[in-house]
Amino acid sequence: METREAHVGKMEAQLKQWRAKLDELAAKAEEVGADARLDYGKRIDDLRAKHQAAHARLQELKTAGSTRWEAFKARAESAWNELESALKKLTD
Repeated sequence: METREAHVGKMEAQLKQWRAKLDELAAKAEEVGADARLDYGKRIDDLRAKHQAAHARLQELKTAGSTRWEAFKARAESAWNELESALKKLTD
């Protein structure tokens, strides 16, 4: 079974990778036409909001006591899955 610290560390690393991907997508959005840029911009804004939610859940997870760990872990993973799914939709 994975330790709490290892789980949080993996989540932090993944969140950093996703942040870099969002920055890359935002840069690409600047290169497209005006109509596409507007649509792309809205999607990126949505992804940034999901990223912020996942980050907030991770912070809760890091400070959760051992008795609340499982509840916070489930909430963090839910936000995680939502962000991952949205990123895949935009990049596929």
